[in-house]
Amino acid sequence: MPPRPTVKVVGRRHDPEDYRLRDFLTRAAQPHEFYEAGTPQAEAVLVEAGATGAELPVVVEVDTFHARATVEGLAETWAVFARPRRTHYDLFIVGAGPAGLAAAVYGASDGLSTAVAEADVPGGQASYTSMIENFFGFVEGIGGAELARLAGRQAERFGAELLILNGVVRGHLASGKMPRAELASGEEVTSDIVIVAPGMEWRRLDLDGVEELVGHGVYYGAGRSEAVQCANEHVMVVGAGNSAGQAVMNLASAGAEVTMVVRGESLRKSMSAYLVDRIEANERIDVRLGTVVTELHEEDRLEAVSIESADNPPETMRVTALFLCIGGVPRTAWAPRSGVRTDAKGFILTGPDLLEAGSRPADWPLDRDPLALETSIPGVFAAGDVRHGSVKRVGGAVGEGSMAIALAHHRLEELRGRSQDGS
Repeated sequence: MPPRPTVKVVGRRHDPEDYRLRDFLTRAAQPHEFYEAGTPQAEAVLVEAGATGAELPVVVEVDTFHARATVEGLAETWAVFARPRRTHYDLFIVGAGPAGLAAAVYGASDGLSTAVAEADVPGGQASYTSMIENFFGFVEGIGGAELARLAGRQAERFGAELLILNGVVRGHLASGKMPRAELASGEEVTSDIVIVAPGMEWRRLDLDGVEELVGHGVYYGAGRSEAVQCANEHVMVVGAGNSAGQAVMNLASAGAEVTMVVRGESLRKSMSAYLVDRIEANERIDVRLGTVVTELHEEDRLEAVSIESADNPPETMRVTALFLCIGGVPRTAWAPRSGVRTDAKGFILTGPDLLEAGSRPADWPLDRDPLALETSIPGVFAAGDVRHGSVKRVGGAVGEGSMAIALAHHRLEELRGRSQDGS
């Protein structure tokens, strides 16, 4: 969605629904300022907006305010929801992360009627990243949410439809039939080509009490909307990938003291060298290698975290926030019933990975091997983090999304040839 003028949010920092609202605004690249309810600054905002006594959270715009604001309510008011303008598309993309948005840009610019369905805000896991510094062409880096916003605008400029917050709830991808998708809004569309790029969801930490504390001091992902609130506080980040590294740097830059808990014995196995060097040089960051979280302590919200390692005795640290960046699992629960093959971990198999002892699968219907990003169903491609063997980086996802379009053209030529043959 195009950003509106800066909005002001009055709410309670540790209320899960208030956090969900601020997280939505942050990942949608919507400028906003947060004011803790009960503070003089918050009261002044409410008085100026004529919203004194309004039910929290309150979102204040230039000439209006929204009481008891929710993600769904704002999305409807701001016309974020979009419905398809066609019943059939040349290209239908599931997921508006970097791979899906890249496919939309290149597909639409090639003249394909294109729609992208996304159940969340654009950007996928990249939208949680405060700064992507090693993405080609952005010398000063770019925020994940901003990159997604610009890519979405670019795709729309070429004619793609972004069906944001209107993700697929059911789809039919069986071989030999035209792919069909039912959207969350109830519309049904068909397409010649499908690119599935639904991305990942955060891996959950298997520890008692974690889920009950989400939004009460525990956050999955980098918690970008929380960073500015953590100045002069002690916080903890669990994880060792680039997303964890960016979260640590963002929190430290905001003035927090950060303990980084890493299960492995080295950051350099899973994190870009430039991030490791910055973390090691930052006095606000304490890295604990070979360490795991063992217990959470709370009184209405997170108060402390216990950790332990093989080399040190158990330790309990008082922290105000715990950010979990421990990787993800692919969003492919739908795949088995659709006939899309996955590996043992749920990642989608494509191209050569579908071959069995060098031969095509027994149920493969075409007289050619599956194309490089093609799934077990002809004309259905997979791109980005959800694909078996993908690089799991933004640049890799963008590359696969654009490559999928070149392969889609190959499949479209096949379909046109069959139509001319009358088959």
